[in-house]
Amino acid sequence: MTNATGSTHSGPAADGVEACRIGASGVSRSFGPVRANADVSFAVRKGSVHALIGENGAGKSTLMRILYGLDFPDAGSVLIDGKAVVLAGPRDTIKRGIGLVQQELAIIDELTLLENLVLGEEPRRGVSIDWKRARADAKKLAESVGSRIDWSTPAGQAPIAIQQQVEILRLIYRGADVLILDEPTAVLAPAQASQLLRLLSTLRDAGRTIVFISHKLDEVIEIADDITVLRAGRTVASLRGGETSVQDLAELIMGDGAVIPARPTTRPPGQEILTVDRVSAVDDRGTQRLARISLTLHEGEIVGVAAVAGNGQEELAEVLIGLRKTNGGSTRLDGADITGHSVRRRRRAGIAYVSADRKHEGLALALPLTDNAIATPRLGSLGAHGWLSRRAVQERARAIFERASVRLGSPSDPASSLSGGNQQRVVIGREMIDNPRVVIASQPTRGVDIRGIGFIHELLRQARDEGAGILLFSEELDELRNLSDRIIVLQRGQIAGELPGGSSRSAIGDLMLSQTAALQTITGGAPFSDNDSSKGPRS
Repeated sequence: MTNATGSTHSGPAADGVEACRIGASGVSRSFGPVRANADVSFAVRKGSVHALIGENGAGKSTLMRILYGLDFPDAGSVLIDGKAVVLAGPRDTIKRGIGLVQQELAIIDELTLLENLVLGEEPRRGVSIDWKRARADAKKLAESVGSRIDWSTPAGQAPIAIQQQVEILRLIYRGADVLILDEPTAVLAPAQASQLLRLLSTLRDAGRTIVFISHKLDEVIEIADDITVLRAGRTVASLRGGETSVQDLAELIMGDGAVIPARPTTRPPGQEILTVDRVSAVDDRGTQRLARISLTLHEGEIVGVAAVAGNGQEELAEVLIGLRKTNGGSTRLDGADITGHSVRRRRRAGIAYVSADRKHEGLALALPLTDNAIATPRLGSLGAHGWLSRRAVQERARAIFERASVRLGSPSDPASSLSGGNQQRVVIGREMIDNPRVVIASQPTRGVDIRGIGFIHELLRQARDEGAGILLFSEELDELRNLSDRIIVLQRGQIAGELPGGSSRSAIGDLMLSQTAALQTITGGAPFSDNDSSKGPRS
């Protein structure tokens, strides 16, 4: 296989299709004038982890849907066991031993984890479901991959990492030996992601085949035996995992001499603009999640917030934007007490908010892009006497799309028509357009490709340099290290310590992970109570 520079990489495609458990040969797929895949070929060796990487819009999702029988190629073939096949749909694909775990997990919150595992394939004893056998099968299955799961837990109360494990085990329960995983670590904290990678290694060692779609190049380097790089819908490289580096992959993905950004030098911050004084708060089930938190934010600085999932970072972000009430303490903006203010009042006062959940909180996916672009409390500037000016709305939306470099068809298209990375650009552009005083940025690059990550980081730096104070909540330690002027670490709802930006991963990790917190994160428990089961980050 030849890459964009003309050099040749040995890799899975070069080995021929005879060892191919699943793959593609010359697959092309277009949607109107947009060509999602163009003559894509790759072969996944049986018993290997094969990473499929590329920018948002590179064609990964379309190719995944084709491999699973959710979509069909205009030209070319899907390969299974080295032979070209025509898939009749997902049911046919599952019968062939191929399963898919998408980013949006297909877990039914109201059912237990056990009920989710066996749903549709329940063991029977006569006309009744044999729950004793189901529990025994579930326990044996989990133990076979080194996982510990309380199968009686309602799925909606289980951490996202446990829900994901159940999705994977459900496919194995149905006989799948090929697992296609779409961005499986996008919503996981670092410790949870490491646990998942160990699980995938165990599955590979047991002979299963894994297609691993990810934007996290360090994870790709760690886990992948083979790597296929897509750019603009085409295969630009296929190579062995041990023969490359993060920098090499970044250059192949972007095709323009990509450089992984180093942490920039910082200047002294300005005056204090946000003050959090001994704030406490509970989660949705009444469990204490913040315990007398105090912090300050100044003009022209980025303060990173690091924590293991479930240690209060989600609740802190929600308290600061007004989505969650406090049960103690106060918050001040430019000296004014805003503790009891609504979300609207806070946003009008100059606080911008990038939600960790863009699909449910950041955007209305069914509405046009223009409507999403103007979804702020400052609509009064776009019209008069209660009426919006169509021209003003269109001009503002256009300015947001241009500033955030959003790739779109028409402004009237629904937000759901964009890739995840471009959806996030809409959110970031909308929140930055009015030069906010404070930016609450929660997981701003979750599910975004390497080019988009760099672009979003630059927008945050620009806002900082223009005088905004930014609180950056992220589960990506390198993101915190590269962007933050200061890093505060939360543990069990309290500030465990503060470090300068650029501190080592180990220094941050030492503050994040006490022995108790680490154990509870790995096993799915919550750090506040042994009987409490926080979901962790929202998908």
